[in-house]
Amino acid sequence: MSDTENNWEKEARREIALAGIKEQKSARRWGIFFKLLGFGYLLIFIILLSAGSVKESSSSTKKHTALVKLSGGIMPGEPAGADSIIQGLQDAFGNKNASGVILEINSPGGTPVQAGMIYDEIKRLRTLHPKIPIYTVVTDICASGGYYVAAATEQIYANKSSLIGSIGVRLSSFGFTDAMKKLGVERRQLTAGTNKAMLDPFSPRNKKAEAHMADLLASTHKHFIDDVKSGRGDRLKNDPKLFSGLIWNGEQSIELGLIDDLASSAYVAREIIGQKEIIDYTYQPDFLERFTRQVSKTMLSLVYTDQLQHWL
Repeated sequence: MSDTENNWEKEARREIALAGIKEQKSARRWGIFFKLLGFGYLLIFIILLSAGSVKESSSSTKKHTALVKLSGGIMPGEPAGADSIIQGLQDAFGNKNASGVILEINSPGGTPVQAGMIYDEIKRLRTLHPKIPIYTVVTDICASGGYYVAAATEQIYANKSSLIGSIGVRLSSFGFTDAMKKLGVERRQLTAGTNKAMLDPFSPRNKKAEAHMADLLASTHKHFIDDVKSGRGDRLKNDPKLFSGLIWNGEQSIELGLIDDLASSAYVAREIIGQKEIIDYTYQPDFLERFTRQVSKTMLSLVYTDQLQHWL
């Protein structure tokens, strides 16, 4: 092979190597560009979210009516749970420009513990901020634990067709013993503690256990009644049906003293509190919290799907 051919081959390899290096550099540049572009979009999104928060914060520098919405079951970890509602109420009372607070309730109830926690916090906030009144406005329903919470506020308003009441406590279960006999199913259960499985739906009824649970429910019911009486005072009619678990509409509830009048949130803000501008203080998870929760749910879903495919 001549020197000319060798030089040509070396030059060709050199050109190919240089082209590969240029392509790699170009790919890295485009990769960096798209990463920066994605980061830029994320930054703009966060800035827009922050701008919305700043706007809401700046509007609360004027006199206004604070609103906190309690919607759904009053359960731990839910939007209407004690942690979320208490946070919203604390934020509302904590703003010196809030002329009054409206707790807008649309709830069929929940656990007595969660409702009791909100009740106690409302009482505490009223003591700390005696010049800031708090009123309940009922939309569709304010029953059981929902009414428990409402009783802590100064006055309760509703629509004429709103459902109010259900002041009671319940514990539900099933019994499958006869069905098990027909199916030939034998119950095998081990416990440490005589009453550990006292409400087991696959075991025969236990009268002593039922009597114990009846006493427990009666005690919890008494807590409910005492707090409602403490909140509503002499406005309640002396009628035993009030605490029987019955429910009434808005018009009937006025006669029984369960609510004070018929009114909407807008009316209460404008005519009773005297500040028609309403600012919503209902607790909402911030962007980072929502993002973290969504990522966690997605990761759990992927893990579950992967495990399911593995077992299948």
